[in-house]
Formats: sequence, C-alpha cells, structure tokens
Amino acid sequence: MPPHVVEVPVRFGDVDQARIVYYPNLFHYGHVAMEQTFADVLGVTYPDLLLKRRRGFPAVRIETDFLETVGYADVLRVAVSVLKVGTTSVTWRFEGARADGTVCFRTTVTTVCVDMTTFRPVPVPDDLRPRLLALAAAASA
Repeated sequence: MPPHVVEVPVRFGDVDQARIVYYPNLFHYGHVAMEQTFADVLGVTYPDLLLKRRRGFPAVRIETDFLETVGYADVLRVAVSVLKVGTTSVTWRFEGARADGTVCFRTTVTTVCVDMTTFRPVPVPDDLRPRLLALAAAASA
C-alpha cells in the first residue's frame, strides 16, 4: 500500500505577513491529512473515533524539516505513511509537496492512543492495527 495522499489547499488566513504559510499551519495540514487517512484507509472517521468510540491520537512528539516555502493558493499533496505501530503509539510521516512535485516539508509525529474520558494511554484498537501495519509495511518497502 503506497502512502495515502490528501490534497490540502492553502487558504488566505494560513499565510503570514511574509506571504508564506505560517509554519504551525503545516502541522495542521498534517493533522488534516491524518484525519482523512482515518476515513479513507482505516475505515473510521476521526470524529466517530473521538466522539463515539472515545479514542484519540494526540501528538506527543513532532520533528519537522522545512524545505521550501508554501504560498497562498498552493495545493499541497500531503503523503501520509506510518513508520511504526507500537502497543499504544503510532508514528506517522507527513510529506507535503506543491503541485509541481517540490517537497516543502517532512514531518514525523508520534501519537499515543488515549481513552478520551481518562486521557490515559490504551492499546491501538484491534480493528485499526492491521491497516496501520499495512501503511507501515509500505513505508519500509
């Protein structure tokens, strides 16, 4: 399974005084792509996961390489892959590229599956694990 690609348009409000995307918004784009990957690949929408199943995947570690600028009206193609699936954690990789193929950022985010009532770590749900492992296998191929 190749990385899942999600297109994220850069909106007017995402751009700073320098006319480029304010860097924290790049983290938001990664999260948007992750949410879409839950729906498209993992078989559950992120709102259903949070609100009905009471499971969330908050970030506990983020590392990013900022490679090129991103401007207003660009459409980023964010490739989502999984680097590692632990007992309670998932390490994701987001690579954002402009339409011309120029890679603008690479982000690695470690998330921990938590019970949304207690906010304590819990095992990654059994129904999500095989699909996450498939994304991980594709990333290592």
